[in-house]
Amino acid sequence: MSPLFIFLIFSIYTILLFFITWLTSRRSNNDSYYVGNKSSPWYVVSYGMIGASLSGVTFMSVPGLVGTQQFTYMGLVIGFLFGYTIIATILLPLYYKMNLTSIYEYLKLRFGFWSYKSGSFYFLLSRVIGASFRMFLVINVLQIFVFDYWGIPFWLVVAVFIILIILYTFEGGVKTIIWTDTLQTTFMLLGVIFSIFFISNELNLGLGDIFKKITDAGYTKLIETDWHLKNNILKQILGGAFIAICMTGLDQEMMQKNISCKNLKEAQKNMFTFSGILLFVNLMFLFLGAVLYLYTTSKGIAIPAKTDDLFPIIAFKYLSSFAGIIFMIGLISAAYPSADGALTSLTTAFCVDFLGFKDKSKFTEKKKKRIRYIVHLSFAFILMIVILIFRALNDEAVVNAIYNAAGYTYGPLLGLFAFGLFTKYSVKDKFVPLVVIISPVICYILSCYSEQLFNGYKFGFELLIYNGMFTFSGLFIARKKN
Repeated sequence: MSPLFIFLIFSIYTILLFFITWLTSRRSNNDSYYVGNKSSPWYVVSYGMIGASLSGVTFMSVPGLVGTQQFTYMGLVIGFLFGYTIIATILLPLYYKMNLTSIYEYLKLRFGFWSYKSGSFYFLLSRVIGASFRMFLVINVLQIFVFDYWGIPFWLVVAVFIILIILYTFEGGVKTIIWTDTLQTTFMLLGVIFSIFFISNELNLGLGDIFKKITDAGYTKLIETDWHLKNNILKQILGGAFIAICMTGLDQEMMQKNISCKNLKEAQKNMFTFSGILLFVNLMFLFLGAVLYLYTTSKGIAIPAKTDDLFPIIAFKYLSSFAGIIFMIGLISAAYPSADGALTSLTTAFCVDFLGFKDKSKFTEKKKKRIRYIVHLSFAFILMIVILIFRALNDEAVVNAIYNAAGYTYGPLLGLFAFGLFTKYSVKDKFVPLVVIISPVICYILSCYSEQLFNGYKFGFELLIYNGMFTFSGLFIARKKN
């Protein structure tokens, strides 16, 4: 595939996205931007959330993980199901009962001003890091296979990508994203299905034969029992449950879509449907990864140093042009959800939590809209800077990098919400910022020296749980005597 042809595909898809944006953002206002006027169909939200949850990370990194971790990633996905059940039965009823726009308003009502600001700050930090990682992964592929050929610098590609996202989220917000995510989920899943089909054809094997070969090659191993390893099954399930609770249930971006449903019952139906489908979709990505490794072995292709590059290298350099087109569309579909929801949720959290937009006497609707535009543009610029920094520092598979970062930034949120929900204590609010700073620092030190301190034990995604426990303990120490 020529770089010009790849760029043409990207342009056509973007035009289609902007057409949907135009349809959904007409007569929009602040309420439609933040909560979609509380009228989003639950089944549309559920389907679109699959693409938003997977993004470019799953599309690129998860297939690459199969080479070293086989199918043990499914332990994490099984953990997600437990986490989503807790979200549907505990967190969503709370958010609807309190009629929240920003879910961190709960911390203000429960503990006070500094707890509220601390919770929202950690969301802003978490989402900036996570969205930047996801966007970097996809933009980097475009850079390598398209824009390096024309000598266009990486920073300019990032800037153009950010501008496109600004343009189609600027007005409609959540109301637009609900529908654009649906389009993107469809193309992402088609990209995976067709890629498996094309590679099977190249190997002259049916799906049954493919499954037998990847089983014989050992790729379908689901359970790792060695407790020293990061992908130990118990660590994966526990880590997955708490990652789901934090990165979905305590995350403004994901919950903003849920609370845009008409009522609690529909939001819960959305959550249960989404979690069931996600199980099979992740299994499909792992199957794709096994097929990719089977193909490299059959054709004598060298495995790239960064396994994230495996899928694009095979799609662009070894398969047919049509297969490359399918991959490109799937990749673009994975790219946009990484940023559109993040930009909208960052803007929402900052405007509501730090600028006080829910106080109707503070600003007129016209002034709120003008300030919202400025905040939206500011966060877009921040995302661009972080992407450039990440490109300079990146040295590991992005899927691991995101979940490792989540262990440090979502842990304090886990501790704050858990203490609020499961105890009746109040806290000395002014000490909360200190608690949520100390907890991640302790976790970082433990992670660096875990092998020396704990007889070769390596922390995996369960680090998030310990971070939440340290925060919970700190809040208990700082509780008020009733």
